[in-house]
Amino acid sequence: MEKDSLHLWCAYPGDLLDEEAAQACFRLLSEDELSRWRGYKFDRNRREYLATHALARMALSRALGLAPDSLRFQLGNHGKPFLDPECGLHFNLSNSVELVVCLLGESGELGVDVEPRRRAGSIREVAGRMFSPSELKQLNNLPENQQLERCVQLWTLKEAYIKARGMGFRLPLAEFSFIFDESGRIRLQLGSILNDDPARWRFCVMEHAEHCIALMVDNTATPRLHVWEARPPFAPPRLVDSLCEVWHPCSPLRVENV
Repeated sequence: MEKDSLHLWCAYPGDLLDEEAAQACFRLLSEDELSRWRGYKFDRNRREYLATHALARMALSRALGLAPDSLRFQLGNHGKPFLDPECGLHFNLSNSVELVVCLLGESGELGVDVEPRRRAGSIREVAGRMFSPSELKQLNNLPENQQLERCVQLWTLKEAYIKARGMGFRLPLAEFSFIFDESGRIRLQLGSILNDDPARWRFCVMEHAEHCIALMVDNTATPRLHVWEARPPFAPPRLVDSLCEVWHPCSPLRVENV
């Protein structure tokens, strides 16, 4: 894997309604993962968990040249998973009932978040608690028909940054802001309490399968993005077209079809 490349893998829990596909995913998971899978009450959440962890194993397996069921994981202090032993490859996962994603890269810490667009109304209801004063001011100044779109964009961006930092909700949500200008360019503003430099991050927001996906990577260069789709999660992936056009701070997105 090239240092400045990112690989985004997508899979669909609904594909695991097929029992044979589900069983193939089961065979990839560890006993600890299967124990956590059994803890879910509803079938849709079980499929979501199973698809997420099978996809992660397949994506990492392809990148490392190892069998997917041979991989071992540990959790950081705030729940962020990492490979054991560490090998310089960073990854992050996000999931919804209908779409799960895994982001891989070597250049630095990274985060990804996926949210179904139908949740935009629910996000709007809690915006006062989740967004910074600057974000709220911009949101409230938008025409009403644009506010839901901004809500889901802000939500996924903030989640991706939180996950990239690996500190969970210890990060105060009011201390960092994603500010949009009139042309749609976005910049990250960070309070001094966060002890971080916004110039080290590149991020983008994309749309896929009626979901919003935000990517965040610790890399001053423009990443090369490769987007893969695995259906079902254990199947050989196919390369798909880029799902976004612009990385922020603003620079052209380079997409490699390999």
